Amino acid sequence: MTQATRPIDPGAPPTVGAHRLDRYFRMSERGTTARTEVLAGVTTFLTMAYIVLVNPAILGQAGMPVASVAAATCFAAAFASILMGVVANTPLALAPGMGLNAYFSFTVVQQMGVPWPVALGCVLISGVAFLLLTLTGVRQMIVAVIPQHLFAAVAGGIGLFIGFIGLKNAGIVVASPATLVALGDLKAPGAALALFGLLAIGALSVWNVRGAMLIGIIGTTLVGWFAGQVVFKPEPYSLAALTGTAFKLDLPGVFGLGGRHGLGLIEILFVFLFVDLFDNIGTLVAVTKRAGLMDAAGRIPGLNRILMTDAVATVVGSLAGTSTVTSYVESAAGVQAGGRTGLTALVTGVLFLLTMFVAPYAQLIPLAATAPALIIVGGLMLLPLREVEWEDAYSAIPAFLTVAMIPLTFSIANGLAFGITAHALLKLVRGRITTADWFLLLLAGLFVVRFVWMSAGA
Repeated sequence: MTQATRPIDPGAPPTVGAHRLDRYFRMSERGTTARTEVLAGVTTFLTMAYIVLVNPAILGQAGMPVASVAAATCFAAAFASILMGVVANTPLALAPGMGLNAYFSFTVVQQMGVPWPVALGCVLISGVAFLLLTLTGVRQMIVAVIPQHLFAAVAGGIGLFIGFIGLKNAGIVVASPATLVALGDLKAPGAALALFGLLAIGALSVWNVRGAMLIGIIGTTLVGWFAGQVVFKPEPYSLAALTGTAFKLDLPGVFGLGGRHGLGLIEILFVFLFVDLFDNIGTLVAVTKRAGLMDAAGRIPGLNRILMTDAVATVVGSLAGTSTVTSYVESAAGVQAGGRTGLTALVTGVLFLLTMFVAPYAQLIPLAATAPALIIVGGLMLLPLREVEWEDAYSAIPAFLTVAMIPLTFSIANGLAFGITAHALLKLVRGRITTADWFLLLLAGLFVVRFVWMSAGA
């Protein structure tokens, strides 16, 4: 009988609750303690709490009520992290994903003209699809056809995309009819405030201050208040603020997308599904490897439970009123602090739950205060690009197209399409295609059809 399933001794000492906690989360087995796990959970929370301010700022540009999105962000992060800790026993925290929230606002809502309740419906369906793919094993087939250099390129491309949005929101980069983009007026109040925030967060980060981004955002907001750029109008608050987005998704509108937007529904679902999948695999590998939880063969124990938790979290997040929920690489900060079990994630989730009581005040945070966080998070997301063999054209060309097309076309879908299609074509001309690559060729073929369809509608 294993340690995790051994029945509890009725004659155990008064610390039986601690023994149960230890057995459930297997802390002794993984060489950690409850105190270490709690500290690790607090560390993870501090490193990713910026999402409570940044996510509403991004989704607010889709027309969603900022206070409601802030409450939904806290609820979704709390539910997902607690579920991950209890079900998968992994020190992995979750929250609405950066990149996917930008795709939700700027591509799906603003460019494609999809109302945000319909976009939330797409998030729900993608979560259900992800759950079904995990249960049926199709997920393994999808992951198998995507090479590691494209996983890395998608992460890097999304990083540039997020950074570009931050520069745009700050007014540091502006539109130009001559050169498409140009340097903005750095003396403008918004740009100057954003540059101050960028310096503040950067300084705190190099000093290894925990919660550097959250502290920087709040500090920049305070400077903005003193400079007269932020008007503070406190209003009575109750958790009812969540009702502004909760259960507002429009599923009938989703199925009407096919008629009004052609292949729009398929594209939206594809991006939500695949980027969530890429985010999870990349984050899981990074965090579990750092925590020493991988087995000798490089496999992640309980992978299906982890992915199923993520899928359920996305469904619940869409019902609460936020974009796709995914694993956060900031969880590595908690692992660095000693977190090795799901108790770390549970503590992080509880802290997000408590944050719900102040979350709606996120509407007081100006874009110039959240923009620096976007810029720095975008820069940190470039780290996986070192995994690309840039001296090998077979890897470098698809990776470059993916990285470049995501920010330059303001679309994660376009980056995925170019990268996967280029990978399939280069594999074909190099003579590496086998019968096992039928699914890769199918994906590439669908992307070619998409390009033809977009050209015909241009």
